Amino acid sequence: MKKSEAPILVRETFDLSIELLWSYLTERELMIQWYFENIPEFQAMLGFETEFEVENEGRVFPHNWKVMAVTPFRKISYNWKYKGFAGDSTVTFELRDLGGKTELSLTHEVLEDFNDEIPEFSRASCQAGWTYFIKERLTRLVNQKSGKE
Repeated sequence: MKKSEAPILVRETFDLSIELLWSYLTERELMIQWYFENIPEFQAMLGFETEFEVENEGRVFPHNWKVMAVTPFRKISYNWKYKGFAGDSTVTFELRDLGGKTELSLTHEVLEDFNDEIPEFSRASCQAGWTYFIKERLTRLVNQKSGKE
């Protein structure tokens, strides 16, 4: 992913209140069910930092997150880097109340180029990853918890 490219944007509408969808994005016990299972802790608090490793095809990617902005029930942004790898980005989750439903907009913006010779850092891989997390994993969990699946 390159700074010169447009940010990745994934949108999905959920049949949930904004407060409940916020909990899926900010409470570790729910996050590990749809996002990364090994998030050691998470707090929707400005300046909060966490670090954990994700392995893919024998490669280890140390994730470093730092919460940069929080507007409860509306928006959370965190800086996203991989320790030991070039690249820097911001991931923002924004919620919009649609009267009983909630629209989630995820934006992943690159601040410093990632090495796209590493397949996981290509734009296509990141777009596919976010689509999978939001439109498949999160949607499936929400549906399971609300009895729709």
